[in-house]
Amino acid sequence: MKFLVSIKMVPDVYAPFQIKDGELIMDGDRMVLNAYDASAVEEALVLTEKYGGDVEVVCVGPAKASETIRKALAMGAAKGHHIVTTGTENLDSGSYATILAKFFDGQEYNILSFGKQSQDTDSGLTGGMVATKLNLPYTTNAVGLDIEGDKLVVKRQGDTGQEMIELPTPCLVTCSNDMNEPRIPNLKGIMASKRKPIDTINLEDLGIDDSDLLAVSMVTSYEYVPARAAGKKFEGEPEEIAAKVAQLLDTEANVL
Repeated sequence: MKFLVSIKMVPDVYAPFQIKDGELIMDGDRMVLNAYDASAVEEALVLTEKYGGDVEVVCVGPAKASETIRKALAMGAAKGHHIVTTGTENLDSGSYATILAKFFDGQEYNILSFGKQSQDTDSGLTGGMVATKLNLPYTTNAVGLDIEGDKLVVKRQGDTGQEMIELPTPCLVTCSNDMNEPRIPNLKGIMASKRKPIDTINLEDLGIDDSDLLAVSMVTSYEYVPARAAGKKFEGEPEEIAAKVAQLLDTEANVL
């Protein structure tokens, strides 16, 4: 099996940040591998170690994103593909899907693997959009993967329980970070990653120009989460308290 895993460089959500005039200001030097993508890389490595195969990663991002690719290579991926952007594009999920679908369309693979969302926007849309553009069977929010013959068996976390889904290959799956605990690269892996190849690809190489990447959704501003209003404490007999709560739910909360 050959896995192509889509990864993304994102801000470290544990780094200090501030919101000023509706703009989110974060430490530009605190960039990391998206946690959901790290789980996708880990699961692909586990399966290829068990059944044989190759794992390659692809990342859309500015020049600095090569550091994120090296992290995945240090984990054990064999090769990286870096689709370079200038960092000035206003890319939304559809833009990323357009870029990745163009790239994957010229590649050989059995399974395309994504994190179910990125920790900077939490949109969770790109994987499904890519599958639609490539007309691939897919499923989302996987918490377990296995291979049976030429099929991918997916344990998926649904709204009311877990589902077992069998996908013919080639296919696409998006992975939850509840799936596993991504390995921490050791010194040997880090040193080996420096010798592993990373292809550099420009948008022009894929036949994409700015008009293909016009965002149809965008963030207009950021705000801090408002402080929660203080709660109310009731004293008295249970029947009296229940009556007061019911009255408030009816007159103030308007939920009855």
